[in-house]
Amino acid sequence: MLRTSVTADHLDAPSVVTAYKQLAHVERDFRHIKADELALRPIHHRLEDRVRAHVLICMLAAYLVWHLRAALAPLTYTDTQPHSRANPVAPTTRSTTATRKASRHRDETDQPVRSFRTLLTHLGTLTRNRIHIAGTEFDQLTEPTPTQRRAFRVPRRFRTVDLIEFTSGMEGMACRSVVGSFPRSFGRKRSRR
Repeated sequence: MLRTSVTADHLDAPSVVTAYKQLAHVERDFRHIKADELALRPIHHRLEDRVRAHVLICMLAAYLVWHLRAALAPLTYTDTQPHSRANPVAPTTRSTTATRKASRHRDETDQPVRSFRTLLTHLGTLTRNRIHIAGTEFDQLTEPTPTQRRAFRVPRRFRTVDLIEFTSGMEGMACRSVVGSFPRSFGRKRSRR
């Protein structure tokens, strides 16, 4: 049984169940922020402004990962054509496209399908190598695979306006005040001696 303080004319029973089930996505995203992909913890800052800046950066990174998951969904096992359900309590059924991807491990263009994490790892194999041979230097780029080419041709869905709306909507965190508190060396690599 689910209880809510929202009246039935604002949110009917199926909508309450749907909203409750969508909490799993939010919990997954916070799990990624805390431990898996973004590693929010441990925070090695003492000043309040720096802790807030660290959390803001992690939230922005989570927002970018959310957009990446949506944009790269055709290259992963994600169901890009989920069935709409009249009854939110009924079990979810996969679309024929998702079932075909899961059984063949290939998409409609016969390219291999990967999980989101392994796709990012695969994209990370593109490199530029500086080669030194007998006093001559040149750069050699790795040849992208068909999957890597498709990933970089994915239509651009993310807009800067979305990011500005997201940051301004975060309660108590104004983007200008947080960014203004970064030290000048923020983001630069430190040289080791």
